[in-house]
This record gives sequence, structure tokens and C-alpha cells, in this order.
Amino acid sequence: MRKLWAPLWLAARRHNTRANALFAWLAVALAFSAGSAQAQLNVEITGVGASQFPIATANFQGEAQAPQNVTAIIRGDLQRSGRFRNIDPAGATVAESANADLGNWKSRGADAFVAGSVTPTGNGQYDVRFRLYDTVKGQSLGGLAFTVGPNQLRVAGHKIADYIYEKLLGERGVFATRLSYVSRVGGRFQLLISDSDGQNSQVALTSNEPIISPSWSPDGSKVAYVSFEAKKPVVYVHDLASGRRTLVSNQKGNNSAPSWSPDGHHLAVALSRDGNTQIYQVNADGSGLKRLTRSSAIDTEPQYAPDGRGIYFTSDRGGAPQIYRMPAGGEEGGAAQRVTFKGSYNVSPRISPDGKQLAYITRSGGFKLQLMDLGNGDVTSLTDTANDEAPSFAANGKYILYATRVGGRSVLAAVSTDGRTRQVLSLQSGEVREPSWGPFMQ
Repeated sequence: MRKLWAPLWLAARRHNTRANALFAWLAVALAFSAGSAQAQLNVEITGVGASQFPIATANFQGEAQAPQNVTAIIRGDLQRSGRFRNIDPAGATVAESANADLGNWKSRGADAFVAGSVTPTGNGQYDVRFRLYDTVKGQSLGGLAFTVGPNQLRVAGHKIADYIYEKLLGERGVFATRLSYVSRVGGRFQLLISDSDGQNSQVALTSNEPIISPSWSPDGSKVAYVSFEAKKPVVYVHDLASGRRTLVSNQKGNNSAPSWSPDGHHLAVALSRDGNTQIYQVNADGSGLKRLTRSSAIDTEPQYAPDGRGIYFTSDRGGAPQIYRMPAGGEEGGAAQRVTFKGSYNVSPRISPDGKQLAYITRSGGFKLQLMDLGNGDVTSLTDTANDEAPSFAANGKYILYATRVGGRSVLAAVSTDGRTRQVLSLQSGEVREPSWGPFMQ
């Protein structure tokens, strides 16, 4: 991994050598197409949350005739979160319209119960309904109804799981969000978009050249990334619905590390057009380039704070790579302030959606994912692996997606911010890297 899939920090140091070494012609597929079975991610779950909520989800009435098993998606989502314990419904099928025997489900150990139905409407669509119950209080907690096409049944299952998560835990779920990541099989690279469980992969881009640093727009409609198809790193913005993409930065030298502003109007990027890699701002259409840092060091990996008022970035201005914060308008608005002090090598800053935590990679007997409380400076090590990189927060701030190696394989992993639950997502063959967790979908 440390060769072709090098972290942006190392890439900034050797961008000329790396760009000149990559000369194969590109084969680009801009159509957003279904991924092969090989591109689907396999999920392994370890650990559980501090306390698990016992819940039973009955088989939905009528779903046996549907192309997707909605209840299996719901149960899988709840299990992956580490916050729920699925109670076996013993084959029971219960519609949301039925009079649920809540006492029976409570006696089985379930504090909550879900019933529902999947009914074909006759025009190729499906009516999906469910109801959530509190078995302890013996009352309904509401439900939803959707009319969806067969290709949207997975999304319906994820949305139901999100509803359950929020009603029972008081926090938004992220099951209906999406992941982006890059796979490499042989000499072919693919930018893939999948559901949060790693399934339903769609190919956004196929290339014979590396693709790195995908970054979601705040509304989830676009992904910015770096492609080497021009025999050098260049930044594109890719519209996922249409497949159209915009060339955002093709300056002299290295163009890397795109990061969206919270309003979606700008991107922060790292460019070496004037010598050392520095941080710039560019409009999402590629216009209005503005330099933000003016140091004699390497400044790279910019990340906007959620409030849009600051930018976190990696710099070796102190002699070794550390993480700093500057005003979003650049250092002309105030000097950059160092953020990380524990350890001699800290890179890849990512800020939690509430702006209270910083995830990053430290070098200490390997490359390890760290989590800092920005309020008091406390740092927690979240993993026991030694090749972690590219952290990305879930939209609710409760999980961090990252790339690592497990058993000699390149995989993606997600860990809860309390470190108790981890899931590993891997391909049947090949490497998977460069993860980015998408925002809440509107």
C-alpha cells in the first residue's frame, strides 16, 4: 500500500516522481453502472456497544414475493451498529396492521418490536409499511409508509432502520447514507458508490490509472476526487446522477486532497503550482482560485470545519508533519494554530460533524487511527491495526470509516467512536482503499 496507495503526505513529497512514473493510457467509464459481484463488500462484525437494545423484527407480510428481503436489511443494519441485539422472531410474520401481542414479544426478551408489510401495487412498484412498538410501555412509536420501485427496496429497509435507531436511541441513524471507495483489481481502478453496509455497489468511474481522495459534496450529489489519467494528479468533481464531471484543478504540478466547504460552493485543494505544496481554495466549477497558505513548508490535506469558519490541514512547518488549524479565508485572516502535540508524526485530519472531535493518523509503531477531543485535548487510540489511513466520519459522528490491512489484505473498516464495535469490509479479491462516508441523504 505504501507504494501506489501512498498517503497524501508522502505524495506531496514525491509528486513529480510519482506523476512521471504513471504513463498508461486511461480507460474511463463515466456511466454509473451496477458493480460486479466481485465489487460487493463482505462485512465482518466484532464487538458490541456498552449496552445493546433488545429488539425483535418479525418477517414482513408479503416480502417473500419481493426481490429484496427488507427485514433482513433492517436486522443487518441494527446488528452492524453494535447498539442492538436482534431477538429471533422464530419465523413469525406480522403485518403493521395486525394487533401485535406485545406481551408475547416482551416475554421473549424484546424491549421493542417491528411489524410490517411489502405489497406490490400492480404497476411494478411496492408499498412498504411498518410500525415500531415499545413492548415495555405497551405502545406504538409510530411508523412510515413508502411506495418504491424494486431497486429502492434496499433504501426502504435502510430508512426503516434509521427510523428505529433514532426513535429508540435519540440519535440519527446512518444506514441510508452511502460510501465511496476505490478498488484495485490487477491494473484496474474503480471508484465505487455503495450502501452503508457495503452492498449495492455502483461503478462511478473505471480507470487504468489511480483514483484517490474521494470527497462527498454536502448534499451527497457529487464526489470530488483525484485522477491520474492526465499522467499527473488532477482534481475532478463527478455528478453521480448524470455521470458528468467537471475539471476543477489542473494546475502545474500536483493537484490533490479536495475537500468541500460546508455550503458546497468551494473546494479546498493542495497544489504545488508555485513550488512547495500549499493550500488553495477554488470554486466548485473550477473558477476563482485563491491561495490560502504561504509557508516555506509543505501544507496539504485541508479539511473544512463543519461551521465553515476554519480549515484543518497537515504541515511540516514545525519540522515534522502535524495538524494545524487556520481561518477558512487563509492565513491572512490569522496565523495557523497547531492542534496535535502528542507524537512526532500526525496526518490526515478529519473533523466530526459536530466539530468537537478530530480523527487523524499517527505514526507510532505503525500508522494508527487516533481520536482527539478538541475541547480538552484528550487522545484515544481506536484500533489495534498498524496500517490505518484515510479516516472519514459517519454523518452522525458515531462511527469512523478508514482503510487498513487485516490478515495481509487491504480492507475498509469502521469503528465506533467509543472503540467498542468494529466492522471490516473487504473484497473477495483485490485491494480496497480511499474510503469516504457520505452525508445524510435528503
